[in-house]
Amino acid sequence: QVQLVESGGGLVQAGGSLRLSCAASGRTFSSYAMGWFRQAPGKEREFVAAISTSGLRTYYADSVKGRFTISRDNAKNTVYLQMNRLKPKEKGVYYCAADWSESYYYSRSYVYDHWGQGTQVTVSS
Repeated sequence: QVQLVESGGGLVQAGGSLRLSCAASGRTFSSYAMGWFRQAPGKEREFVAAISTSGLRTYYADSVKGRFTISRDNAKNTVYLQMNRLKPKEKGVYYCAADWSESYYYSRSYVYDHWGQGTQVTVSS
């Protein structure tokens, strides 16, 4: 079992940057692949990025490649999402999630076992 708590959201101007953090409880954090998703008002939750248990493999939605970076520190039980050159359409609630099986289908929300409560990101134009 793992509990996830996101932080780092806030208001930023278009083109700006934010760094999200997701702190996990429990001693098995390093056994989980991790993902970030976002949900805009009235829209479905969408995949943003994922990272393998070791941190050696990372995956991104096409829309964020080159601007966002996912990383993890297993010693600190934390996964990060560095977001640069943010766009107004990227506002929403950002969630981190943990996947015990390290599924090949890392972009599908249903493979994730645990979710945080989310952190709000607002990008002004």
